[in-house]
Amino acid sequence: MSLSIGIVGLPNVGKSTLFNALLGKAQAAASNFPFCTIEPNVGTVPVPDYRLLEIAEWEKSAKITPTTIEFVDIAGLVKDAHKGQGLGNQFLSHIREVDAIIQVVRFFNDKNITHVTDKDKPLDDMDIIDTELLLADLQVVEKRLGKEAKAAKANPKLQPKVDLYKKLVNHLGDNQPVRNLELSHDEKILIKELNLLSIKPILYVANIDDEQLKDIDQFNEAKQSLNQNNKQLIFINAKTESEIAGLDKTDQATFLEELNLSESGLNQVIKNSYQLLDVITFFTAGPTEARAWTVKKHSLAPQAAGVIHTDFEKGFIKAEIINYDQLKEIGSLKQAAEKGLIRLEGKNYEIKDGDIALFKFNV
Repeated sequence: MSLSIGIVGLPNVGKSTLFNALLGKAQAAASNFPFCTIEPNVGTVPVPDYRLLEIAEWEKSAKITPTTIEFVDIAGLVKDAHKGQGLGNQFLSHIREVDAIIQVVRFFNDKNITHVTDKDKPLDDMDIIDTELLLADLQVVEKRLGKEAKAAKANPKLQPKVDLYKKLVNHLGDNQPVRNLELSHDEKILIKELNLLSIKPILYVANIDDEQLKDIDQFNEAKQSLNQNNKQLIFINAKTESEIAGLDKTDQATFLEELNLSESGLNQVIKNSYQLLDVITFFTAGPTEARAWTVKKHSLAPQAAGVIHTDFEKGFIKAEIINYDQLKEIGSLKQAAEKGLIRLEGKNYEIKDGDIALFKFNV
């Protein structure tokens, strides 16, 4: 399944630098002036997963294919973007097309890079972007509310939409994102057509400099404050990560060791982004290929089979299943089969993260 995450933020906060680091190449221009990026840059990034590598080793797979995420580098937003300021309407429309959002926030200190707000208050900068998304949503909902309210007078069946839109207006008017609003199953279906911005899951990435990287604890108060408001904040030096991404594997390991890091900040961004999408990974494996697949949480076995090929879902019969945690104790699918540890599951089986599956189907 294709999933995309938009990278947003004020101008000159390091969005394109982070995007380039994720791709391991300079695909997006990164310059010291606002709106260096106009049209969004798009790139696909593999999701690191040690389980896939181990499964491939156990099965002696000739090919390894990880699951991927599409990242979209979107131009910088400014205050009053919802009114069209700084090409805001165009840039907001790009955000509507993605499944989730990474907001890059400038924490680094560099007098040579223009700060568009002339302030050094990262949390205030964060609020500017959050507020613009809220206000853009409020415009959309108020406009639709007016139309639906008139239509509901002639067609009472539309009243649930009117009630929902009023609920949204009140919530957004209280400066609360839609993702924090409790919705019924029917309301979740009705709201989809609005394609709202503040309903999308969001991850905040603090872009820091080398000196700040040595003392992340100085930001604990900011991190705890955001966590209390259900906002997740991770720290990364986008410039350094871009340099690391350009090295070979051996030099990368040496560089990380010198920085006293167990893994690159990029891996943290990718893994957290993946979790943001509310998906899980299952695997298929054999001598030819070991492959990771993405499916929404709580998907049933036929739906997971359909991710591989639509015919697999249409003609689904059974699935042979064993989880990674169990397989690692055995060493191979062949040995697991010999010990009778591979289960047969039917149409109502819910795929779990880490499942290795072989689907039986008939078309």
